[in-house]
Amino acid sequence: MRKTFLLLLLMPWPLVAQSAVSIAPQQCVWKQGDDIRWAAPDLDETGWQPYSDWKPDPLDLQIWIRCRIHLEDLRGTAHPAIQVSFYAAYQFFLQGTLLGGSGNLGNGNFSLHSMRSFPIPSLLRQPGPSLLALRVTRHRTLAVGGPVPGLVTQPLALQIGDEDLLDALRARSILKRMSAYFGIAACYGVIGVVAVMLLALFVYDPTRRELLLLSISCLGVATLRLNEFCTVSQLNYSVDACVVILSVANLAFAATQTPFFFVLARRRTPLFIWICFAVALLAHAFAGIDALLGIHGSSWLKEFDAPLILAVSLPVHSILALAPLIAFWPYSGIALRMRPLAALCFLWGAADLIWFIVQGTQLIPNPTAHSLFAHWQVYLLEARAFTTAGVLIGLLALLFREQRQITRERAMLEGEMRAARAVQQVIIPEAIPSVPGFAIETVYKPAGEVVGDFFQIIAAPGGGVLAVIGDVSGKGMPAAMTVSLLVGTVRTLAHYTQSPGEILVAMNQRMLARSHGGFTTCLVLHAGADGTLTVANAGHLAPYLNGMELALENGLPLGLDAHSAYPELQFQLPAGAKLTVLTDGVVEARSAAGELFGFERTRSICAQPAEEVARAAQAFGQEDDITVLTLALARGEVMHA
Repeated sequence: MRKTFLLLLLMPWPLVAQSAVSIAPQQCVWKQGDDIRWAAPDLDETGWQPYSDWKPDPLDLQIWIRCRIHLEDLRGTAHPAIQVSFYAAYQFFLQGTLLGGSGNLGNGNFSLHSMRSFPIPSLLRQPGPSLLALRVTRHRTLAVGGPVPGLVTQPLALQIGDEDLLDALRARSILKRMSAYFGIAACYGVIGVVAVMLLALFVYDPTRRELLLLSISCLGVATLRLNEFCTVSQLNYSVDACVVILSVANLAFAATQTPFFFVLARRRTPLFIWICFAVALLAHAFAGIDALLGIHGSSWLKEFDAPLILAVSLPVHSILALAPLIAFWPYSGIALRMRPLAALCFLWGAADLIWFIVQGTQLIPNPTAHSLFAHWQVYLLEARAFTTAGVLIGLLALLFREQRQITRERAMLEGEMRAARAVQQVIIPEAIPSVPGFAIETVYKPAGEVVGDFFQIIAAPGGGVLAVIGDVSGKGMPAAMTVSLLVGTVRTLAHYTQSPGEILVAMNQRMLARSHGGFTTCLVLHAGADGTLTVANAGHLAPYLNGMELALENGLPLGLDAHSAYPELQFQLPAGAKLTVLTDGVVEARSAAGELFGFERTRSICAQPAEEVARAAQAFGQEDDITVLTLALARGEVMHA
């Protein structure tokens, strides 16, 4: 290898050009089919067609090519060889003798290391014309977009000369092609690094789905371009592996880029975008079948896969390139902090749109238009590479800035939540007071760390018990502070009055004086030692007595109207009867199928112990805080929760 590069660097180009002899296509003929006898030097070539007129046909999967060459040009050459440059699986014969080959003739799979040199044995060097024959199995039409199909469908090229010199020519050719794609590969290498950084941000904050989508999208597009760079570098891996990488990378890119724009914009994806999205994914998946089937696909697939896929895929991708414009439309409605992100997404979509439109010229029958993409693809790739790299670096910076802002906001919220939890631990009773003559049970199952439910059990000074249960709208510190205010009011008033209606009026006034919005449902009851039950209700669920709902006159929830009145109703609580009071977390429990627990189920179980009622609602599907309180007038020994 060192010798090859020394020759490449030190040998003058004119001498290189004169020391290797190219075999012109006019010296060759071809024929469809496969017959090992066609390697014979003296074969009658009647019916064979000029190779210079050959046009690739999806159905010409197995062909033979025969060329007449003159080996006299190799006189004085130390290591005479023939260099074959062909993107196909083949066997190589000289004068009917097999000299070597490349790829798998059974399925058409071949290596992208396509320029190979074969030494010519001295026994085969004879005066006069010699017969060179290639037995070829062509890969099926590559049904993928982008530059790769053009890179791996180049025509057969044959050269004879010194083996070291041919290797030097090969190195020069590869370096020339690599230099054209090096800037593109470097840009997409940077994009790959950006993808890793985005993935790290997502791992740090898994709630930000747009980071994961953008990371996968970056990895997909970087893999596509780096795979193309490996193709022009003629690395020794198979065309099937190349196509599989293309298909998987295209699927990853197509499956994440469009959803990213809509997730970032916090907009619903329109139905027609979903349809285009599904068609694009199907086209890429269909292209991957090419590598799996080899030459054994059905005849219609062989004939129409590339035209069909390109004719469908390119228009669909052109529409999807407009996704940023659709996702962020109208621009005037975008929040100020989102506008730089939207502008970068517009630029990314514009670069993709230009690429797909120019690539679509391949479908135009006009030869001039058809060659437009082939001529401009490297320049377009460079422009797209630098644009995409700049856009993604900008997106990374803006998303990182937004992540810092979100982290600060969450830290503030967490501090607020810790303070709210501290307040809540003070106002939720840890133990139920012992009240002679009553059996009391309470169950409290919060749906989150800081909740809005509250309850109080207070032994009345003259005997009996005062019970309060409520549900504050909202969550977090505001709800916790409202609960603290109301519980403090109840505890203070309990020293002066046992009237549920008066207590609710005072709670309503205190809430209106201090509240910053919101409302509270609340039920207050006083049970005398003789079983006399006095109840007033502020928009709360009615209690159940032995499974039957008590008919109460409801007042407005607390915090809505300063003139609200809360009438009291009296009932007699029979000995052994159970009164059940609960919050709406029981009734509004929801199953995975979306069905509510509902009032009927609540009524059927409300006579059971408090723990059983709460457990049934929680098992059904808890969505809100659950509080259950039961009270019974006992005879003899009193039980306490």
